[in-house]
Amino acid sequence: KIGTSAVQSRATGGVAMGTYLFALPGSPGACKDAWDEILKWQLDYRHRPCNFVEIMPRLDEHLRRK
Repeated sequence: KIGTSAVQSRATGGVAMGTYLFALPGSPGACKDAWDEILKWQLDYRHRPCNFVEIMPRLDEHLRRK
């Protein structure tokens, strides 16, 4: 399960052209855990105290600066 050893994984995430990207290397079980325990909640606007949805309006800031 996800715990302190998650820090040692090669999982990564980022934003490209206003789209969230997540790379979850490992077993299908590890990917399922990452979705069930982290990502699903971060992509739900009701999750508190914070979530990725709250910052989605900022994902295209780089386009407005030009």
